[in-house]
Amino acid sequence: MMNSIDNKTNFSFRSISLKTKIIWTAFIMFIMPTSAYAADMLAPDDFVGISFWLISMALMASTVFFLWETQSVTAKWKTSLVVSALVTFIAAVHYFYMRDVWVATQTSPTVYRYIDWLLTVPLLMIEFYLILRAIGVASAGIFWRLLIGTLVMLVPGYLAEAGYMNITVGFVIGMLGWFYILWEIFKGEAGKAAEANASPAVKYAYNAMRWIVTVGWAIYPIGYVAGYMLSVASPEALNIVYNLADLVNKVAFGLLIWYAATSESQKDTA
Repeated sequence: MMNSIDNKTNFSFRSISLKTKIIWTAFIMFIMPTSAYAADMLAPDDFVGISFWLISMALMASTVFFLWETQSVTAKWKTSLVVSALVTFIAAVHYFYMRDVWVATQTSPTVYRYIDWLLTVPLLMIEFYLILRAIGVASAGIFWRLLIGTLVMLVPGYLAEAGYMNITVGFVIGMLGWFYILWEIFKGEAGKAAEANASPAVKYAYNAMRWIVTVGWAIYPIGYVAGYMLSVASPEALNIVYNLADLVNKVAFGLLIWYAATSESQKDTA
């Protein structure tokens, strides 16, 4: 009897997928050290610190959701959902550190924020390529144009905010990179491929994603101008706005990919 119970217990443990073990291991590893530190110092009226805390948890929860949902989609969509999980996971880890920097110093964690953006924003742009690849109409040119446009947008912004480049020059170059991305996803090869070949579900997701890049991402240059060029926004206000924008833009992107992936997978398996 005891051996039977042990066998069932062992079988249950072995039946847990490697992916699930990785998710929970990463979750515990990254949350526990920083949570203990921040919880000890976070003041009840520190709304910036609270926003860092809430958003880091939301991003990690999104990571678990996107990885879990890879089980519900066909093979051609799995990479897109894994990339969505990578985006939220990388952002969550950086938010743990940004949260601690803010709580300890009450200064903007500029370096960590730009490292986060330099890793996650190219992945978000690659999602346009992946969603088109899943329907068989992507080219290498789309991938490289989106990646290069992203780097042109981000690198000068960091150099300017960190004091290595003139603020105005960095802003202008970054805006050119953003406009180049918008041209590609609306009027360039990527936009034309989606318009001509995408199913209704994929077209809906693609259109919503490019409007996030247009409207949702507009928050960042507005904050840049208000905080660094005109000095009319406080660090507190700027960090709260950036935090909320990061949450909406990153998670919404992933949810749109998930919608397209599950819709197309259900159609393929029907």
